[in-house]
Amino acid sequence: MRRAYRFAPLDAYTFRQRLAIRAADLAFYIAIRLIGSTLRFRVEGQEHWDDATRGGRLPVYTFWHDRIFPGTYFFRRRRIVIMTSQSFDGEYIARFIQRFGYGAVRGSSTRGAVGALVELARLVRAGRPAGFSIDGPKGPRHVAKMGALLLAKKTGQPVLPFGVNAERFWRLPSWDGLQIPKPFTRVRVRFAPPVLVPPDADDAALELKREELQRALESVSP
Repeated sequence: MRRAYRFAPLDAYTFRQRLAIRAADLAFYIAIRLIGSTLRFRVEGQEHWDDATRGGRLPVYTFWHDRIFPGTYFFRRRRIVIMTSQSFDGEYIARFIQRFGYGAVRGSSTRGAVGALVELARLVRAGRPAGFSIDGPKGPRHVAKMGALLLAKKTGQPVLPFGVNAERFWRLPSWDGLQIPKPFTRVRVRFAPPVLVPPDADDAALELKREELQRALESVSP
């Protein structure tokens, strides 16, 4: 449990990489904290969040990778555990989200996925909600992957799709077109109905659920 909320050692990186990770971590943390404090959030679909958390359930939050900036600020200090990739980019992302009270489990669709899902399932069973930037770590952009659905199948928890949509933002030239909200802009947080995954879902059933999740994310994230 405690490992998810602590910085991982950087022994595997070169001295320059360690400096770059620490610099990127602090830069994003400061930017998100400063800009985030000026944003005006409005929640839509509160009934879907209520449904997903009824009876002590722990939703598996899912969102598009390009909304990680405002999403990090809005959901801060809720002990949500996020899967980050085992990479240079994944390490500084893990660090700045941990500064906002998130946990981080290292893994992705390409490296360490099985072990990370097992660790996430343990954390969910220990009372921690989980979250996925569902098209990460490298895309394709706005195409939902299976990770959140597999975790929902393993734990019995609902998948809760949401969008965090700033009215005015800058877009970075990254693979996902990362959105950075402009200060003092309005941000709509929109929840879609939860997606439920049966514990006996086979590959065909999971693909149908993935398509349902895809449609839900598209409906709340224009």
